[in-house]
Amino acid sequence: MAAPDLSATLAQLDAAAAAAKVTPAAAANIRTWLTEPRYREYAAETARHVTEGKWKELDDAFWTVIPFGTGGRRGKMYPIGCNVINDRTIGESAQGLATYVLEQKLPAGSLSCAIAYDTRHNSRRFAELCASIMVANGFKVYFLEDYRSTPELSFLVRYKKCSCGIMVTASHNPPSDNAVKVYWSSGAQVIPPHDKAIVDRVMSTGEIKTTDFNAAVEAGQVIFCKDEVDQAFWTNVLTQRTPGPRNLKIIYSPLHGVGESAVVPVLQGDGFQDVEVYGPHREQSGDFPNVPGHVSNPENVEVFDAIISRAYASGGELILATDPDCDRMGCAAPVKKSLKGDLKQVPWATFTGNQLGVLLADYVCESRRKTGGLTKENFLVSTLVTTQMIRRIGDSYGVTTYNNLHVGFKWIAQQIDASGPDKFLFGTEESHGFLIGQYVRDKDGAAACMLMAELAAVCKEQKKTVHEKLDSLYWQHGYHGERVLNVTMPGSAGMAKMQSLMGNFRSAPPTALGGIKVAAVRDYKALTRTVTGGQPEKLDAPPADMVILDLAEEGNYVAVRPSGTEPKVKFYMFTYTPAEQLADLDRTKEEMAARMQAFEVDLKAFAAKA
Repeated sequence: MAAPDLSATLAQLDAAAAAAKVTPAAAANIRTWLTEPRYREYAAETARHVTEGKWKELDDAFWTVIPFGTGGRRGKMYPIGCNVINDRTIGESAQGLATYVLEQKLPAGSLSCAIAYDTRHNSRRFAELCASIMVANGFKVYFLEDYRSTPELSFLVRYKKCSCGIMVTASHNPPSDNAVKVYWSSGAQVIPPHDKAIVDRVMSTGEIKTTDFNAAVEAGQVIFCKDEVDQAFWTNVLTQRTPGPRNLKIIYSPLHGVGESAVVPVLQGDGFQDVEVYGPHREQSGDFPNVPGHVSNPENVEVFDAIISRAYASGGELILATDPDCDRMGCAAPVKKSLKGDLKQVPWATFTGNQLGVLLADYVCESRRKTGGLTKENFLVSTLVTTQMIRRIGDSYGVTTYNNLHVGFKWIAQQIDASGPDKFLFGTEESHGFLIGQYVRDKDGAAACMLMAELAAVCKEQKKTVHEKLDSLYWQHGYHGERVLNVTMPGSAGMAKMQSLMGNFRSAPPTALGGIKVAAVRDYKALTRTVTGGQPEKLDAPPADMVILDLAEEGNYVAVRPSGTEPKVKFYMFTYTPAEQLADLDRTKEEMAARMQAFEVDLKAFAAKA
């Protein structure tokens, strides 16, 4: 087939842009990929898309440059385009990282990079590409040569004292997606000023240096280290164990991801011998074939339905699940004990990420207090969109809680290092992320599973369920009800709508939600707090694209922010009833659920106007 005539292709592109078949930004980026030498190997495919009039595909793939979000660069895989994941955007990410680390002028011979990957399509290929780029730039690469977890990658960076790290994963996103998460020498995901500086290098990348991966392995420039690192990782997770009962039957689902390599050895090392890996979710597959909607997200209640049926049949007492890269944990358990102690006669229910954070924060504090190792210098860490119940638990144990942090575990990791890792107790965010110990600087699904299993075993010994334990914490600290609403807004049109919506929340926010007046607006972009009818005052917080509406009733508020990893806006709803006002917990739960439903109706109506 003859090569397309460039001038004719460009003319066709200009005509499409004039007819608004593609956005101006997309047209400009397509032109760049057609004409600049650095994109020469992608020019023919880009031209074919133009000549075939694939304008929607082109606009989606080119309307912007895929950004670094809360965890790196993440998106849909597509062979061409700057707003998608492909060899070029992955390569730019690795080259940009290499360029920036080289500018730090580290001691000669000290450059090294840790690399790991999960079960997603193309993850191994992208990992090898990243390794070949890092080697070509003078780095030694420590490579986990099989599917492994994101926290093990964070551990590897610290264990081998690497200059940086790369994890190829899109976490819980759909099968169409992949991503790179970039880690600094601390083992944490990159934060300012490094993140912006790396993005600048990525955006200005022309040539991508590469070498042959297999040749680099033969030359000892890529070091396979899975077996060594596995053992060291498990050992370090197990340093966080707490002695206690272990008589518990656990059913664990890796949700078609990497988790079995981390969770099962850790649970067994902690003394839990009755662990069943749920068969239909055991296959390591980027298609996630046996989970609802093919989305392996432990936040989704539907993920647990089939596993609960298995628990009824097998006598399971606790269900644990981790997402594909095993950095987040979900859980289901019996709601209450039956009179006869028969688990087949009682309903099961899942926990939200906030509820799990509450349970584990209390468990860690209580365990530490029993050993005499708890002081006022110890601290918990959470985020602005995580339940305030974490802080109230911390207060009850006399420890500090840092919670003026934005979404993303990189901020929790930063707080840990700033406040002293030796005094760190536990970190959590609402999206099912949990961290304990000093061995990593990212959330760890294996450690979370271990803690949850220990807590469930203690509850069993005390003849109560984990749900009953949660209720006892509500009676002590007040009832906290939370809900997250996601509104998807894909593509360039979606981005424009998201920007309009955030602008509306800043300039003309709702005056009430669910019948409760909005008392104040916190704008984390302008860093102002404005009481209704008053003038803006300075807000003491780090900047971010987020707005919080404080309602007239204490502890009731709503946060809104565009996701940093997916094309959607997230609304976080919070309700609160003080302990002294609790008379009927079940009734309060129903009332707060109804209140959040009213919030949701009003928020959807407001979003529809954007």
